[in-house]
Parts: sequence; C-alpha cells; structure tokens
Amino acid sequence: MKMKIYKIAVIFVIAIILTSCEKDKVLTYENYPSEIQAYVKTHFSDASIIQTTKEKDFLTSEYTVILSNMTRLEFSRKFEVQDIDSNTELPSSVVPEVIINYINIQFPDNFIKGWELEDKHQQISLNNGMDLEFKMDGTFLRIDD
Repeated sequence: MKMKIYKIAVIFVIAIILTSCEKDKVLTYENYPSEIQAYVKTHFSDASIIQTTKEKDFLTSEYTVILSNMTRLEFSRKFEVQDIDSNTELPSSVVPEVIINYINIQFPDNFIKGWELEDKHQQISLNNGMDLEFKMDGTFLRIDD
C-alpha cells in the first residue's frame, strides 16, 4: 500500500512539474505590466512596444519585450530589467554613469549596444563586438571572451 501511494505521489509531482514549466504567453497591449510600460516610456520614449511575452518556468516568471526599434529587453518577475540588446546605441539612462564614463575614456570611438546583469556582474557589449565585464559598483573587471 505504501509503495502504491509513493508511486502516485511521484507521478503527481512529475505531472505538476511538466505542466508548469516553460509556458510562454504573448500578452495583449491591455495586459502589458505598467512597470514595463513606464520603463519603456522613460528610457525608450522614441520607441513603442511591439510585443511582450511572459515566460513562466516552474516558480519564476520573466518578461521579454521587443520594441519598434528592434531593441530587446528582459525583465525579472519583479519587473527589474536584466538584459538589454540593441543594434543601436543604448540610452545613457539605462547604463550606470560610471560605466559610461569608462567607455567614453577607454573606447571613445565606440558605443554601448548591450547591457546585462550576469550573476553579480554587469556585462557591456560594444558596437565593435567587444564584451566588457564590470562589478556591480561599475569597477572594470576584464574584457570578456
């Protein structure tokens, strides 16, 4: 009897995991989170949201936003921006000033086209293909491969 209950419990847990993992849902304009709309309006006022997707894994949710200028933004479940990728220069308001100052001095002929929080670091992508890694306080760490 105990073995039968154990098997049922295992099947139940597996079913929950399989049905709750990796559900992507394209949101309608009316369902775009207000925090995401405010972020886009503040930092990308010249662009509009084309699509917002809510990606749900077992216990977390993330949002991916595509803008009309083909910039892609990723937000955590708490609507904190985690990743920004673009083919054009990012607005200075989305990158810490200390990092912008470093780029302006060390790479005056280049611009930032990507920013990402990665573990406890920030990664910057330049238009020349280089990726630079910084501490959370903006201290330069290294050129990333």
